[in-house]
Amino acid sequence: MPLSSLLVHLDSGERSKVRLKVAADLARAKGAKLTGLFAQIGARAEAAQASRADFLAAAAKLDAEWIDLGRGEEKGILRRATEIARHFDMIVLGRRGVENGLVPADLAEQLILHSGRPVLVLPDAGEFRTIGKRPIFAWADSASCSRALTHGVALVAPRVEALIVGFSGGDDAQVLAAQNESLNFTVAHLAAHKICAHAEQLPLGGADLMDALLNRAADHGADLVVVGAFGGGDDLPSNGGVARRLLQRLTTPTLFSH
Repeated sequence: MPLSSLLVHLDSGERSKVRLKVAADLARAKGAKLTGLFAQIGARAEAAQASRADFLAAAAKLDAEWIDLGRGEEKGILRRATEIARHFDMIVLGRRGVENGLVPADLAEQLILHSGRPVLVLPDAGEFRTIGKRPIFAWADSASCSRALTHGVALVAPRVEALIVGFSGGDDAQVLAAQNESLNFTVAHLAAHKICAHAEQLPLGGADLMDALLNRAADHGADLVVVGAFGGGDDLPSNGGVARRLLQRLTTPTLFSH
């Protein structure tokens, strides 16, 4: 999927500039149009104008547009942001910290569920100089993981080392063989996109799926995690409960696709 248009959510919080830089860097790298969407609860005109100034400076020489969603409450922000997000190839959001009351608590989840677009969510700490040069794909043979893989390809730089991880919750030989075959097909799929990948089949051994994914991403030195979201069974990376907990605790830029 070509990445031709990006939407980044902006507010007056400290992390907004980090999101803006990541989105602007991606837009430059991909030759994409960048749109900034200023949306926060009870925003004042001064905050909107400051956001616009920051956006214009960061998006210099890009095909860029800044949109003020207006001064809304939670329901209105969620509805309008979702409607607007459907018209872009990808959305860049931040993870809402418990202390950040500027945006609806479930903004990321609602956009993942209802925009029909992949959503790149950034952690609420750290700087991200690269995204897609050290990716990890959480894989299961499910529709949402398949969509996530396709969307993730747009962020991954060619000829990088990617890791595909499938997690197994049991020792059924037939199930493991089917999973291994699916992982091998996924490696071949990425190779067709000139992405060098290797696959791992990791037993959970009673460990929590989300913890296992985060730990493997850390071990890999991942700068991008790609997951399906809100679909599949309890032992799949696309499980809704896993996705919600991952949204709460993610430590690496994560692309969610539903």
